[in-house]
Amino acid sequence: MRIEYEVKLGFKDVMIRPKRSTLKSRAQVDLNRTYVFRHTQKTWTGIPVIAANMDTVGTFAMTDELARYGLLTAVHKHYSPDDWQRFLETRAPSIYDHIMVSAGASDEDFIKLKDIIRRSPKLSFICIDVANGYTEFFVDYVKKIRETFPEKLIAAGNVVTGEMVEELILAGADMIKVGIGPGSVCTTRVKTGVGYPQLSAIIECADAAHGLKGLIIADGGCTCPGDVAKAFGAGADFVMLGGMFAGHDECGGEILELGGERCVEFYGMSSSTAMEKYNGGVAEYRASEGKTVIVPYRGSVEGTVQDILGGIRSTCTYVGAAKLKELAKRTTFIRTTEQENKTFK
Repeated sequence: MRIEYEVKLGFKDVMIRPKRSTLKSRAQVDLNRTYVFRHTQKTWTGIPVIAANMDTVGTFAMTDELARYGLLTAVHKHYSPDDWQRFLETRAPSIYDHIMVSAGASDEDFIKLKDIIRRSPKLSFICIDVANGYTEFFVDYVKKIRETFPEKLIAAGNVVTGEMVEELILAGADMIKVGIGPGSVCTTRVKTGVGYPQLSAIIECADAAHGLKGLIIADGGCTCPGDVAKAFGAGADFVMLGGMFAGHDECGGEILELGGERCVEFYGMSSSTAMEKYNGGVAEYRASEGKTVIVPYRGSVEGTVQDILGGIRSTCTYVGAAKLKELAKRTTFIRTTEQENKTFK
C-alpha cells in the first residue's frame, strides 16, 4: 500500500484565468481541428466533440444531427449489422467522417464488428469500449483489432494514467479514452473506490499521448460548456459527452410524463437498467456500476450543440485563442476556494 500526496483536480476545482486578447468577436474563433493519426497517417478535420456510445445518446439520429455541425457520434454497440447497413446506404459519403462504430471486447463483439465493417468498409473510426482498460487481455485485444483493421482509426479505453495511455498507443490505438468514474450516471467510484479526478487525468494522459503522437478523448465529467472548455484547455484532443447530450429527440428514448413535466430516462451502460435490457440482468459475480436517472425532455439537440460551441468560442475569446488548437497553450488554470466551488454545483 502507498499514498500519493500530490493534489489531483477535477473541473470544479479550477477556473481559467482571462488573458489579453485581440479578438473582437466569438465569430472569429475557429473550432475545427485537423489531426494526423499515428498508426495510419490519415487525417481528419472537424469539431472534436463526440456524443458518447450510450444507447440513450449514441444513436443514428444523433449522428445525423451532429454531423451537420462537424461533430462525431460514437454509435452504441447494440445496433445490428443490418441496422448499420440500412442506415449507411441511405446517407451521403460525408457521414463516414462523423461516425464511430463501437464494440466491446468479447468474442461476440469482435465477430459483430467484423460483419459491420465487411458490409460497410468505408467506416473509418472504431471505438473499443470497456470499463477497465488496465487488463493485459484488453491490451492484447487492441493489438488484435489493429492487426485485423490496419487502416482504421482506433479509439480505446478507458484509462486515467500516462503509463497505460502509452501502452495502449503502442498496442495500436490512435486515440485513448480517458476517464474512470466521472460520468453523471457512473457509480464506479462509489462501488469500487477507484477513480481519478478528471482534469488531472486529462493533463497527465495528454502529456503521455502527445509524446507518442497519440491523441486522447476526455470521456466524462462535463456538465456544462465551461467544463468542455476546461477539458480542451487541459490538453484533450477530443471531448466525449453523455449527459449533456441526453434528453433530446435524437436520443431515441421514451418521453415520460411525470408531475406534468416531460422527461426522458437516462442511464449508464453498466447500470442494472442496461444490463437487464441487454444481458438479462446483473451477473452474480459483479455489481452494477451505473445508475438510472430521469432528465428533463430538451427537444432537439440543435440548441444544446449551439450552447456548447458558443461557450467554447467565448472561452477562446477570453484567453485570446483564435483557434481551438491554441486554447491549451493559452490556458492558465487557477485553483478555487471551497466557497467559490459552490457556484459550480
